[in-house]
Amino acid sequence: MIPNIDIAEAMTIKLDDVLPEMPKFQEGIRRAPDRGFRLSQSQTEIALKNALRYIPEKYHQQLIPEFLEELTTRGRIYGYRFRPEGNLYGKPIDEYKGNCIEGKAFQVMIDNNLDFAVALYPYELVTYGETGSVCQNWMQYRLIKKYLEVMTQDQTLVIESGHPLGLFKSKPDSPRVIISNAMMIGMFDNLHDWEIAQEMGVANYGQMTAGGWMYIGPQGIVHGTFNTILNAGRMKLGIPNEGDLAGVLFVTSGLGGMSGAQGKACEIANGVGIVAEVDYSRIQTRLDQGWIRKASANLEEVFAIAKEYQDKKEAISIAYHGNIVDLLEYADKHDIHIPLLSDQTSCHNVYEGGYCPQGIDFEERTRLLAEDPEKFRKMVDDTLVAHFNVIKKLTAKGSYFFDYGNSFMKAIYDAGVKEISKNGVDEKDGFIWPSYVEDIMGPKLFDYGYGPFRWVCLSGKHEDLVKTDKAAMECIDPNRRYQDRDNYVWIRDAEKNQMVVGTQARILYQDAIGRIKIALKFNDMVRKGEIGPVMMGRDHHDVSGTDSPFRETSNIKDGSNVMADMAIQCFAGNCARGMSLVAIHNGGGVGIGKSINGGFGLVLDGSHRADEIVKSALSWDVMSGVARRSWARNENSIETVIEFNKMNEGTDHITVPYIADEDAVKSAVAKIFKK
Repeated sequence: MIPNIDIAEAMTIKLDDVLPEMPKFQEGIRRAPDRGFRLSQSQTEIALKNALRYIPEKYHQQLIPEFLEELTTRGRIYGYRFRPEGNLYGKPIDEYKGNCIEGKAFQVMIDNNLDFAVALYPYELVTYGETGSVCQNWMQYRLIKKYLEVMTQDQTLVIESGHPLGLFKSKPDSPRVIISNAMMIGMFDNLHDWEIAQEMGVANYGQMTAGGWMYIGPQGIVHGTFNTILNAGRMKLGIPNEGDLAGVLFVTSGLGGMSGAQGKACEIANGVGIVAEVDYSRIQTRLDQGWIRKASANLEEVFAIAKEYQDKKEAISIAYHGNIVDLLEYADKHDIHIPLLSDQTSCHNVYEGGYCPQGIDFEERTRLLAEDPEKFRKMVDDTLVAHFNVIKKLTAKGSYFFDYGNSFMKAIYDAGVKEISKNGVDEKDGFIWPSYVEDIMGPKLFDYGYGPFRWVCLSGKHEDLVKTDKAAMECIDPNRRYQDRDNYVWIRDAEKNQMVVGTQARILYQDAIGRIKIALKFNDMVRKGEIGPVMMGRDHHDVSGTDSPFRETSNIKDGSNVMADMAIQCFAGNCARGMSLVAIHNGGGVGIGKSINGGFGLVLDGSHRADEIVKSALSWDVMSGVARRSWARNENSIETVIEFNKMNEGTDHITVPYIADEDAVKSAVAKIFKK
């Protein structure tokens, strides 16, 4: 084997040849639970060697017991010693070292994702979604930062599951960073094998925007939830397009792992929201943020407050400190009508701590997770069955239940409740209740191209955010569609609603036309010196970036809901068109093996080069998804594609499906099956 001294001399970019002091852990900061130790002896040896790959040999003897302690007591090697002291946060871009603006911009984004105010488990590099991580360990974090500090506009940094593979020569109009996370080979693409790979230090769960460094705090999910519940009210409760949720009760659960946005979204929609949460620290966080207004562990009190505000037709958000199943069983027993009902716990990691069993508190959940995972698993399954049964009773009484894309119904199916399957055989055709995308977001937003467009003011100046809000509002015609009116109101009131957690960022659902118009406006403002540079991107939970049969593509009914071609093509197309950062992940918000999702980031630096990327890449990024939805015969997408083909004659063209006669098809097929 080549001696380590020669290996060290072969690298100019590497960790400093100094062993950092162990940082102090700040009290009151949420910590990830023990994920469990399940490696074999040989796998443990490999896991240890994998972590030591980043570190000079002379420190190995000191670090071996440290890393083994982390692995066996926390289920991962995090390399705590290498975490910088204190709170990390997205500083103004000018405070970072770098040879190009993109290198500095990505450092802003990474640190914002690990901010104590933003991250779910900041010491374990988990941004949100229970396991969604920026990278795997603190050695990777330090090394990524070093690469970003030296990277030029003629280089591209490649990241594989958190590991900075290296810098490679490219061009100014190429991506500066390309990221992949947890891209498991098909036969190993399951939760068990991913857990082993994660423990061994070779797989990173990027979630959606965590591992793509594009998370902007929970306001993204606030906007998505706002759109969802508002449109649910319109579709199911007869609320007019210009109306809101005044007097309407919305009940859900989970105030941490999936961002805790529901209470805030409900208030913005002028409704009454009750959110169940077992971890009081998460309730406290939302109270401190002003995203929840009241909290109680008493169900009689919770529903009394809700009734008072329903009667007054005033908005309020209430946290119930307890289990959602207890809350729903109480509502059923007392015949309390719940018009809108959902769940927002982290059910994509239902056995990893994303869902708490009925009958135990949060502390006991955490203990069982580490000490008796089999018992914990059995309790989770029993609770999921009880959860299903009570929702069945409530829907029979008139509640509209929808899965909020957290793999809740798939978790119930996996717990043995085959009754939840729509076709009675398997899960391929979905479930008896709709995904929020299947019923609401898909036909009402995604099929038209509307999705979670977002931006970050890299200067860190609040006045820049205010200016971009105003500019975006000026780009929207509220009379074009009701979706535009909703989004106009959203951006008009964004400042008043105090959405920012972490760095100065905003989310605004827009279609292709809107995104291009706004991005070009921002870039021109940067060029004129009116604002500092802007990082623009989107959630991967969007029109085109994600293939996920139980969520983003749940309204794809032509059989291609099991295919990941769209996400792969979206990723590759964004690389080809020069997005600053391009990412692809396995898992997303629904779990390993259940989704492939791609995302991007684009630095608006005022250059004409950025203008050209906006014009080509943003149109592609949205319309590639609308095209796929159109090909699945989604009516609103067909309408959007026809309009696109007319507007872009001579440059762009999308294949549109002919529609078969429904009766003719059914009649012909019926004859075959009678034989």
